[in-house]
Amino acid sequence: MPIVTVKMLEGRTDEQKKALVEKVTEAVVETVNAKPEAVTIVIEEMAKNHYATGGVRVSDK
Repeated sequence: MPIVTVKMLEGRTDEQKKALVEKVTEAVVETVNAKPEAVTIVIEEMAKNHYATGGVRVSDK
């Protein structure tokens, strides 16, 4: 039972998230020979003021 966690900044549409889940599931099925119903995808969205690179929050860019 593969479990994939995707962490990304907030702001994607439901259509984008749906497409992401479909494509990631396809990749897992093809790569590890899992059944689609056994693949779990967890999307964790982060607020832009909770993520920083190089000492600068994304919300401040």
